[in-house]
Amino acid sequence: QVQLAESGGGLVQAGGSLRLSCAASGHTSSSYIMGWFRQVPGKEREFVAASTWSGVNIAVMEAGKGRFTISRDNAKNTYYLQMNSLIPEDTALYTCAAARGIGVPFDYWGQGTQVTVSS
Repeated sequence: QVQLAESGGGLVQAGGSLRLSCAASGHTSSSYIMGWFRQVPGKEREFVAASTWSGVNIAVMEAGKGRFTISRDNAKNTYYLQMNSLIPEDTALYTCAAARGIGVPFDYWGQGTQVTVSS
């Protein structure tokens, strides 16, 4: 089992930045893929970005290119989603997830952290 706990959400003005954190614990592996997703009530969950276990960015949503970056703190076993130049359309519940490898569904999910961007 892998446990994921997000933090760092909040209210920010358009144009601002936020850094979301995802602390990973439990039976983890260096083959895992870490991902971030977001969801707005009434809409389907949307992929945001993904990285390797070591923090190498491997994919980001089109709307996030140039604005969203994943990084990792090895000592804390924590992943970060740095979001810059935020726009109101980025408002959503952001959730981190882990998959046991590339091409494998994301099996482990956190509870999410709310991001609200005001105009």
